[in-house]
Amino acid sequence: MSEENSAAGIWPAVDALWARLEAPRAHPGQDGVLLRVLKLSEEVGEVAEAVIGVTGQNPRKGVTHTWEDVQAELCDVAITALVALRTLTPDARQVFEHHLREVGARPYDRPA
Repeated sequence: MSEENSAAGIWPAVDALWARLEAPRAHPGQDGVLLRVLKLSEEVGEVAEAVIGVTGQNPRKGVTHTWEDVQAELCDVAITALVALRTLTPDARQVFEHHLREVGARPYDRPA
């Protein structure tokens, strides 16, 4: 599968996840949108927990995670962000790709 086809396959999956989450949503309207966006904080916290777990930084627990766990949690963050974007607009793919092009075009200056 080419890189372009792989990236394009993300959006049908995001749409399917969004539809599955929308059907039983208990909080419609703006409250539901806000809760969907707040879900990102939970997912980022799980990344932090996995990093702490893989490095053994909690002396009470020791090493509890692997770098694969960190990778999976980062994927959950990305998926949650894309679903939240899809919740805000049906044009999520176009909005994301436009923003990605803008970010990619930003100059990168290293400090001297």
